[in-house]
Amino acid sequence: MESAVALSPVAEMAGRGVGVAGARFVREPDPPHYSASPPRLVDRILEAARLRRFSRRTEKAYLGWIRRFVVFHGKRHPAALGPEEVTAFLSHLATEGGVSASTQNQALCALLFLYREVLGVDLPWLHGLARAKTPRRLPVVLSRAEVARVLDEMRGTPRLMATLLYGSGLRLLECARLRVKDVDLAREQLVVRGGKGDTDRVALLPVAAREPLRAQLARVGELHARDRAIGAGWVELPHGLDRKYPEAGRSRAWQWLFPATRTYRHAESGRVRRHHLHESVLQRAVKDAMRAARIEKHASCHTFRHSFATHLLEDGYDIRTVQELLGHRDLSTTMIYTHVLGRGVGGVRSPVDRLPGRGTEGR
Repeated sequence: MESAVALSPVAEMAGRGVGVAGARFVREPDPPHYSASPPRLVDRILEAARLRRFSRRTEKAYLGWIRRFVVFHGKRHPAALGPEEVTAFLSHLATEGGVSASTQNQALCALLFLYREVLGVDLPWLHGLARAKTPRRLPVVLSRAEVARVLDEMRGTPRLMATLLYGSGLRLLECARLRVKDVDLAREQLVVRGGKGDTDRVALLPVAAREPLRAQLARVGELHARDRAIGAGWVELPHGLDRKYPEAGRSRAWQWLFPATRTYRHAESGRVRRHHLHESVLQRAVKDAMRAARIEKHASCHTFRHSFATHLLEDGYDIRTVQELLGHRDLSTTMIYTHVLGRGVGGVRSPVDRLPGRGTEGR
């Protein structure tokens, strides 16, 4: 356990844009045999997260929870805190913060990561902490007619993206992060790379989306050519591939399938890049389309994925096939859609419907 720190953790996070403004800190003298100060806590958190290939969203979420934990306990260093402080923080989130069980569990995971992986402290009391029980909820599913009504209210790129959410069962970010090389029109399939859990899978490419995708690829090619003509045309590459293949980030194959309308200058390399279309653009378009279609269900972009799975099961496809198309690791995750159908996989029928005189005997 660390007995001293170079900087207050809140002040460190404030320097990263995730802390509290005006936080005060003290610096201890360096040991005689060191010429540089020890790594800041926030740097150690980021280093440990990137070593384990956490997504950027996970990094941001964990930093946020650690910051809130430190602020909750008067900006004291986590190494000086114990089980009582962790329990008090988690209880505060549930009782006064009113957070959901899944949010409380995310905060617990962030603190587990902090102590085990960053501070290198294996505290037995962390193993015994009970996780909040997440209630089982049925997903919202649209009927086929409702899906058609929503799509009819959409135009342009958001309509094509929503078509892929429903027709391919993609998650929102999986769709936004598609690249030109991930589209295989000849084989009618999409390759989803770095999906949930940093896994790859093959997804359906709907026939209805083939020609719109062909036109979208042509537009991306024209935009990329214009970007290159003015010295831009770069995109971000995953896992440090830009160091292994220095020119790949400017090739057409790596361009985003749904590029943003604006470019930006990357601070480290100085290159002018183009990001993918922000997910909020599609979220807003879907929300507006739901309202225009007069659909009162509490639906979102993810509802298209739920509808994709449910409609495949209604069409008689087996649960294992649906599991593979969705990219679920555990079959029990896919089984939730059998409950949405109102029947089991085998089409269980109530025995009362087979009683004599009900007109259903023998079915």
